[in-house]
Amino acid sequence: MTDLSEPIHPDVVVGHVHLKVTDLERSIAFYREALGLEVMQRMGDSAAFLSAGGYHHHLGLNSWESRGAGPAPRRAAGLFHAAFLYPTRSALARAYARLIAAGVPLEGAADHGVSEALYLRDPDDNGLELYWDRPRDAWPRSPDGSIEMFTAALDLPDLLALATAR
Repeated sequence: MTDLSEPIHPDVVVGHVHLKVTDLERSIAFYREALGLEVMQRMGDSAAFLSAGGYHHHLGLNSWESRGAGPAPRRAAGLFHAAFLYPTRSALARAYARLIAAGVPLEGAADHGVSEALYLRDPDDNGLELYWDRPRDAWPRSPDGSIEMFTAALDLPDLLALATAR
């Protein structure tokens, strides 16, 4: 019998995100230009699969049920945001510079102690988080060893300076 109190395997990773969009071409252009994802496969004019680094897909986009619809109401159950984990702070900094170059405004930016994050919205009003994790041994902890995340202002000029300091 399965022990339901046993936690999930520690190496499990949350995989791809699949979003309903109203205009597939507009969404492909946004994710390609603003984030730099590559189109890996298209299903005519109704779906596309995009990735980083040649993976089969990190992001699926489809208009099967949503072509021409308005955005989902903000005060409803559903996806709060999809998160894109960057490997380093400098990679996040370059992503921030790319957003600026693409004219994509931020909705917020935060230092959570364990990570630094940029928040924005895609053309269909889907929330997105671009972030990097600090090394685990640098995470803030309470005296009992539990993680103590917080939300503080992210120093955006400092992050942007890292993008140009190659």
